[in-house]
Amino acid sequence: MENKIRVGVSSCLLGNPVRFDGGHKHDRYITDVLGNYFEFIPVCPEVECGLPVPRETMRLVGDPVSPKLLTTKTGIDHTSRMLSFCNRKVKELEKENLSAFIFKKNSPSSGLYRVKVYGNSGMARKNGRGLFAASMVNAYPLLPVEEEGRLQDAHLRENFIEKVFCYQRWKDFLANAPDYKKLILFHACHKLQIMAHSTKHLSAMGKLVASGKKTGPKELFFSYQENLLEALNLKATVKKNVNVLQHIMGYFKKDLTSDEKAELLGVIDSYSWQHLPLVVPLTLLNHYIRKYKVEYLQNQTYLEPHPAELMLRNHV
Repeated sequence: MENKIRVGVSSCLLGNPVRFDGGHKHDRYITDVLGNYFEFIPVCPEVECGLPVPRETMRLVGDPVSPKLLTTKTGIDHTSRMLSFCNRKVKELEKENLSAFIFKKNSPSSGLYRVKVYGNSGMARKNGRGLFAASMVNAYPLLPVEEEGRLQDAHLRENFIEKVFCYQRWKDFLANAPDYKKLILFHACHKLQIMAHSTKHLSAMGKLVASGKKTGPKELFFSYQENLLEALNLKATVKKNVNVLQHIMGYFKKDLTSDEKAELLGVIDSYSWQHLPLVVPLTLLNHYIRKYKVEYLQNQTYLEPHPAELMLRNHV
């Protein structure tokens, strides 16, 4: 890509030796695959808040909502130091124009989900969130975020990367003299993509755009952005995708021969039973879109919400 998408990432995932033992957790998928499309902004909360490498391990202790960050053996409290860094860093990152953040799982500073929090008895429960990850989510509630471990799941990986590319398109829209007419066009191109995630949000966004002239641009764009990212947070399930595929097929009902209809229905049915990946019915539909030159469908982001080279729709 000529202009890569700026994404924050836990520094150790890029291979930087910043962990407590002087090592790293280099994730090749992040650097070698996503690195073709993303420009990474590395962050290591422990090092950047002034802790050395190597250092004593740390853990979260106490209330999962507001835990303390203590060293494991000596019990030194680094909570204030870390929170001070977090407050400063989230403000600095505003200048980086991030479109997403990828965090290190299980980290007491950067873990996003199910981080261990130790009680007074010494027992741990996986119900916490790293202090820096929590600060980022609180400061940027609409920013697409994920952990590197969850990117191993094909469905979670696709959903996250789709959100990142869509959010970037929205930011490009905002950066290029946005107005009401351009919003109508943006929404028209994203209708099927939104439908695949939430028909409820699609309906609400349609009403929002239709009455947009009565709303100030700033309020209108913010409400649209909020609805767009909320919709994309809901997974595009097989059932939802089948609904969209059948909706697309409706545009060709007067053009396809009986054999072509039977073939297309058969492919969609096979996908619904998860015998085929989504890319198969989409490839056939794209063939008919080109053949019959359906302009509305040619402009739909649903057909290619992210680069085909990532092969995110090739899994069953």
